[in-house]
Amino acid sequence: MGAHFRRTQGVYATARNMVRGASPLRTGSASDPIRCAILISGSGSGMHAMVVHQQTHPLCGHTTTVVISDQPEATGLNKAERLGVPAHSLPLPDESDSELRRHKHEALVQQLLEQYNIELILLSGYMRLLSTQFVERWAPRIINIHPSLLPSFPGAHAHRDVLAAGVEVSGCTVHYVDAGMDSGEILGQRRGPVFTDDNETSLAERVKIEEHQLYPEIIDKITTAPQTQS
Repeated sequence: MGAHFRRTQGVYATARNMVRGASPLRTGSASDPIRCAILISGSGSGMHAMVVHQQTHPLCGHTTTVVISDQPEATGLNKAERLGVPAHSLPLPDESDSELRRHKHEALVQQLLEQYNIELILLSGYMRLLSTQFVERWAPRIINIHPSLLPSFPGAHAHRDVLAAGVEVSGCTVHYVDAGMDSGEILGQRRGPVFTDDNETSLAERVKIEEHQLYPEIIDKITTAPQTQS
């Protein structure tokens, strides 16, 4: 039940095609790792797994410099601080217009990203759909992990939808973020069984095991291989 990766050439051809406001990612190293921000909304279990991986594998080529949450009560913020990573809560501005609220919030996020000189954004259980403007500013330096085998079961209720469909296999997908709903180019996937007596909680816990292995593996590959713009 190993990871399934696209060929290296495919990964980096995608990165070049997606470039908007961001230049291609440089190659990270133990002495000068890629500076990552992890965006969360809840428990931060995936964030925790990523930071532990970085701290125990110094040759991986990346490090988490800041954790940001849109939810002030997110328990992942405390987890980040216990790991020695600065953690910031950025709740949504008090604004009635939803689009204006989104853009004001993303402006606050952008300020923190610039403050910490971030090079790569990792979404990990971040439940907000980012605006096209924000995504295009950062592409291809913004990546997400989703708890299904995309393109099947996108959206916020993947485990519920998997169970309702009655499929026998699920898993997780790491992908570039674009302006759609979990529609960016796929970088890698891991698979796992769905049992007849599963509920959303039991399935989520099993898929998390795969998530916590796949995400660091993919980011290792991206940050230690040079990306050049054609």
